Amino acid sequence: MKTRLFIFAILTVCVSLGAAAQDHIYSQFYNAPNYLNPALNGQFEGDLRLNMIYRNQWSSLPGPLNYYTFSADLNLPALNGGIGLMFSKSSEGTAYLNKMNLSGIYSYSVEFGNSTLSFGLQAGFTNRRIDADKLVFLDQLNSGGIIPGGVSGASPVEFNNKMFFDAGTGINLVKGNFMIGLAGQHLNKPNETLTGATSILPMRFNGYMSYKFEIDNGYDDNLPSVIPSVVLYRQAGITSFSAGMQYKHRNVNVGVWYRGDGKQQDALVISFIFDVFTGGSNDKVRFGASHDATTSKLPYTKTSGTTEGALSYETTFQDHRGDARNTMGNKRCYDFY
Repeated sequence: MKTRLFIFAILTVCVSLGAAAQDHIYSQFYNAPNYLNPALNGQFEGDLRLNMIYRNQWSSLPGPLNYYTFSADLNLPALNGGIGLMFSKSSEGTAYLNKMNLSGIYSYSVEFGNSTLSFGLQAGFTNRRIDADKLVFLDQLNSGGIIPGGVSGASPVEFNNKMFFDAGTGINLVKGNFMIGLAGQHLNKPNETLTGATSILPMRFNGYMSYKFEIDNGYDDNLPSVIPSVVLYRQAGITSFSAGMQYKHRNVNVGVWYRGDGKQQDALVISFIFDVFTGGSNDKVRFGASHDATTSKLPYTKTSGTTEGALSYETTFQDHRGDARNTMGNKRCYDFY
């Protein structure tokens, strides 16, 4: 018991005060489009889209790892683009290392031939803080564990409640049944220190590719599809990837994914999406759920895996219902999910 408490105390202090941070990654990346790439902002059929996604990682381990992202974006055909807002929050570990980001997004699209090329810019502010009262130091431990009411002589966190500017950009291309995109975050490499020492938030880059194979069953205008995809992430010298495929037909989408870093397995993921259309042709509610079964050295029996839930809503404003969207018949990123 003493050893476990000591280890958790040390890990908590290290993670909270000094470790090089890495961004969280959603298994349902397609249900967090603005988080994946700001170029996907405004890329949908209606006028307004609201997205919410929640990730509860390794629920059986002490110290919660919870992640949330909320976004709202407007599709503005007259400007060939969109504007949006995104809020992300994470809470990690027994000292509740909290990080919150609020960003504005602008995107612009160009159509040519059977292709759609989109660009996105993202800028906002991030706040980072810990709950210092929940830190446990060595001088608060004895042979029986944590000393009740014990007060540590350790210095308080000097620069708690850190605020900094954060920026990102991205590009996305859809050509026929093929999609490819690239995004970069933390391009200004902000200093997120809580101690006064320099602690640079490393840039995160992610790229992805998808291809849509439509299955002609001879009688259905809404063809079922098989969509293989791969997503690569690179941050702080670490590369990871997710690879898998979805089967999409009408209002249901089922996916199977593998995630790893090329050296060791991380998880197998199963995902489900259900679309409920309400009213106009561009109005829908989407429910998404997925579960990661850990396959790494951290066994599933110890972690209970990771669960995500997603909810989105798209609508067309009343005075725009029936308007033709200027898409030249080209596919967009939303056709792949």
